[in-house]
Amino acid sequence: MSGQGSEHRSEERARSGAPRGSSPGASSAGLAIIGGGKIGEALLSGLVRRGAGDVVVCERSPDRAAQLGERYGVDVFDLPGAAERARVLLLAVKPQDIDVLLSALAAHVDPSRHLVVSVAAGVPTARIEAALPAGTPVVRVMPNTPALVDEGMSVLSPGAHAGDEHLDEAEELLAAVGRVRRVPESQQDAVTALSGSGPAYFFFLVEAMIDAGILLGLPRTLAADLIVQTALGAAVMLRDSGEHPVQLREAVTSPGGTTIAAIRELERHGVRAALIAAIEAAHDRSVALGRAAD
Repeated sequence: MSGQGSEHRSEERARSGAPRGSSPGASSAGLAIIGGGKIGEALLSGLVRRGAGDVVVCERSPDRAAQLGERYGVDVFDLPGAAERARVLLLAVKPQDIDVLLSALAAHVDPSRHLVVSVAAGVPTARIEAALPAGTPVVRVMPNTPALVDEGMSVLSPGAHAGDEHLDEAEELLAAVGRVRRVPESQQDAVTALSGSGPAYFFFLVEAMIDAGILLGLPRTLAADLIVQTALGAAVMLRDSGEHPVQLREAVTSPGGTTIAAIRELERHGVRAALIAAIEAAHDRSVALGRAAD
């Protein structure tokens, strides 16, 4: 019964905008994560785990807001309350929902106080700036879900009104959950296709390799252990060895051996071309999402 009461109180706080464990008049926090989906939770989880202070959450679903508040021990606000409470507003909604969010948020943004950081895939800073008060600094970010385990890859681009100090602040924030790079915004759709969607490609390949292990007679748990550790080791080698992927692959590929037989089949089935085409499709979809309001 006590757990149900706690959950009910959290739902009431989420609806009213009152923070969990503090008064409405509490001092300004550093960051509000607006949107509690997969990427919003990934960033929230990593930041809380790394001890980031002054993080609050805004989520339109009262049940989801209550869940996040209880799971991570953060205060939950409605949109006006989050904008009043926090200086950095991290927009973590789906690109299809960004225009509705910006319309509701615009009246609560102060360009002289707020920094808006958007992780909505494909949405350009110009589109966000046009919906917010003139002069609002906006930083566009493409993170990915390995932020859940502090191994995320986040890529930043400044909007027209964002200076180095804004990029530094966004970078410091995201460095808590992985690596950070800066690129011109013109490269962000390519980044989205590579690292933003990239974890799904690896999961897809791992899934296929585990299925192959089962087909060859291995128990699923053993096949999964073999492939996951192999993937982890290969990734660390790529990161730390400084060698080109071709060199690392050739080091495993003995003349007339098992690996070259497998590589021949991958090439025969066009796996390389299929992967390139898939990433191009992700890039094109990112571009299309950015033009959704045009």
